[in-house]
Amino acid sequence: MRFARPPLVLALALLGIWLLLYQTLTPGIVALGAVLALLVSWTSTTLRPARPKIRQWHVAFGLLFLVLADIVRSNLAVARIVLGLERGRAVRSGFIEIPLDLRDPHGLAVLAAIVTATPGTVWAELSPSGGTLTLHMLDIGDEDAWIRWFKERYERRLMRVFE
Repeated sequence: MRFARPPLVLALALLGIWLLLYQTLTPGIVALGAVLALLVSWTSTTLRPARPKIRQWHVAFGLLFLVLADIVRSNLAVARIVLGLERGRAVRSGFIEIPLDLRDPHGLAVLAAIVTATPGTVWAELSPSGGTLTLHMLDIGDEDAWIRWFKERYERRLMRVFE
């Protein structure tokens, strides 16, 4: 019987979350967190044997900072709408369909996390073929411009990272 190597990034992320929850670096807490993180990440290999292959790490790190900036920007935009500071401009919410070229399941999962973390957007549906993403947006504006922006800002970068 051959044992798979636990995913190191997952183990480190779990250990980091463990330490944030306990808010201490005592040797016992660190050791217990490390053991649990390794066990959980090792058992997860049987649940999801396919591992993502990150092709361009520098693009992934750049995307991370881009998403963090977009989350802050979106929080401010949503706050302006909720507080009624967008007087004189109609706010149009609704569904928008975005044709996708991204097919990698890990890339789609990251895209779903990005959309979920960004205020004002909600992932509504991915077509069965995986070719169309439906989002609900709080403020659509120019639909075609937004689709081009979304594809360039997120989808193209994710394709460079995962495909």
